[in-house]
Amino acid sequence: MKITIFGTGYVGLVTGACLADVGHDVLCMDVDQNKIEKLRNGHIPIYEPGLENIVQHTVDAGRLAFTTNTEEAVKHSALQFIAVGTPPDEDGSADLQYVLAVAKSIGQYMEEYKVIVDKSTVPVGTGDKVKAAVQAQLDHRNLELDFDVVSNPEFLKEGAAINDFMKPDRIVVGTDSEKAADVLRVYYPFNRNHDRMIFMDIRSAELTKYAANSLLATKISFMNEIANLAERLGADIEAVRRGIGSDPRIGYHFIYPGCGYGGSCFPKDVQALARTARDCDYEARLLNAVEAVNYAQKHVLFDKVSHYFEGKLEGKVVALWGLAFKPNTDDMREASSRTLMEDLWKAGASVQAFDPEAMEETQRIYGDQAGLTLCGTKEQALKGADVLVICTEWKEFRSPDFAAVSAALKEPVVFDGRNLYEPEMLERHGLIYYAIGRGRNQFHSAG
Repeated sequence: MKITIFGTGYVGLVTGACLADVGHDVLCMDVDQNKIEKLRNGHIPIYEPGLENIVQHTVDAGRLAFTTNTEEAVKHSALQFIAVGTPPDEDGSADLQYVLAVAKSIGQYMEEYKVIVDKSTVPVGTGDKVKAAVQAQLDHRNLELDFDVVSNPEFLKEGAAINDFMKPDRIVVGTDSEKAADVLRVYYPFNRNHDRMIFMDIRSAELTKYAANSLLATKISFMNEIANLAERLGADIEAVRRGIGSDPRIGYHFIYPGCGYGGSCFPKDVQALARTARDCDYEARLLNAVEAVNYAQKHVLFDKVSHYFEGKLEGKVVALWGLAFKPNTDDMREASSRTLMEDLWKAGASVQAFDPEAMEETQRIYGDQAGLTLCGTKEQALKGADVLVICTEWKEFRSPDFAAVSAALKEPVVFDGRNLYEPEMLERHGLIYYAIGRGRNQFHSAG
């Protein structure tokens, strides 16, 4: 089947590549000429395990192509996916300008029945706006053409997106049209073992995406709240986590305490849903609290470092392991590392940082920022540093040479924002260990 994808960002590129991989004829459209040229030449603008191989294979097979020509994209297929960005506006609401611009373009050029799929994360009611935008263009052209608008939210985890798309735990489709539902059977190759497709009305599908991300964010903020309490009570949050996770009603997923969540989804989706609630004259107190807890949690590592040095950070050098908001991605949107670095710079400290994948992205964001040195290895980041801070739980950080870490640092101190290690192990190597919610040694100071 012929399929068009508007947007070659994270969602659009993964969706297009995976659909092409199972045999569909996919055309991806983007207004960014430079990005399209790079994609045509085999350069993938994001890091996602497995994506580059699929893109290269499907391009070589002639099933995946890229264009900047809007008219070509609209006329390529009857199935049109909108997968463009919905960045947060100043008031926290989702900015729909790119979604509606695509809808307008489809209305300008369509000449036959279309199924228009909102793949982007959009607020409840966006389907109505997309339909109105398309219809306005058809009216302007004095055309009477049938089309359906469908909500089909994505549930891709960065770092595991290919597996999530190929082996989904659910495929949510919001539509009241049997014809559109039949077209969406393009998902059949990913749905063979048992029916994972969940059909509902459009508004419920739109809300499902926000509700899912907000619930996961709530679990994280809850655990961070309990971790902060455990620290003050002398309890160990890792023991607490195992104790509550063993309850099947709770489970172990998303109950790992840390230095705050980030990325392209959780922060903006919690904010957008809270904004939607305000627009409905409803105060979403829990969502507001989730956001407030996360905002504060991103400053916890700085507070620990500052407390250790009794607020005297001028001239201190901090080794930082991990810049991406999570492992297996180079995405630094809303990353906790950014909050930490910016706090350290304001206090007069400098940073020597390493990340397996996010070095180029860090350079793009901060350029020649004074006080930032990007290092080629995690060991290089330690040289001449006063202390070590860990922000991202990359696998290669899980079993370092602790003796070498201790020898390289001016102060044998590790601040672990992801609770990667057992305190007793670091103590055996002469390291002072600060983690999240682990009551022992949390308030030790230098000197």
